[in-house]
Amino acid sequence: MKTDEILSIFKAGIDAVNPYRLILQSLKIDGNILNIGSVSYDLSRFNNILVIGAGKATAAMAQAVENILGDRISEGCIVVKYGHTYLLKKIRQIEAGHPLPDEAGVRGTEEIIRLIKGADEKSLVICLLSGGASSLMVSPPDGITLKEKIEVTKLLLSSGAKIDEINTIRKHLSKVKGGRLVEIAHPSTLITLILSDVIGDRLDVIASGPTV
Repeated sequence: MKTDEILSIFKAGIDAVNPYRLILQSLKIDGNILNIGSVSYDLSRFNNILVIGAGKATAAMAQAVENILGDRISEGCIVVKYGHTYLLKKIRQIEAGHPLPDEAGVRGTEEIIRLIKGADEKSLVICLLSGGASSLMVSPPDGITLKEKIEVTKLLLSSGAKIDEINTIRKHLSKVKGGRLVEIAHPSTLITLILSDVIGDRLDVIASGPTV
């Protein structure tokens, strides 16, 4: 196989998982109707649309959501890895540490919590998740310090444990993982859009399942 053929195959593979393009393919808007796959949402039912999320590819995903929904978005906040921001107009970006969490990640997650705590039945929350979200969306529970969480993360990453094993522990060391984020967002309508880097695509494992 020639070099140009190998490069062409490689480029096609990269293009196929382009976060921006995947969101544009998945979300379609027709008047007030937002279509996501086979599911439809009447946007006239909502007074607020909030966009939240975390991950290394989330800024690209957020840019696509902004281009689709535009000024319908009331507010938003995502946590991305340092150097992984995109040009966004409505959604705030907070850069934070990966693979080890840091204080910036805590601040970003607290901002997300603040946003969705005010969500009600007339609010639509769109949550964007991609690889790296487990480190970037960080909120240690009472009794556990960030320093302790960083140390546990270091031990897990160096242990040879599989990602589902690592994220099982992460779920129990967080205020938002393991379905706790969706509890905070109740009673709003919450949509999660996920770009998975987990083999098997288990929803409770990806990003440690904040909305599962």
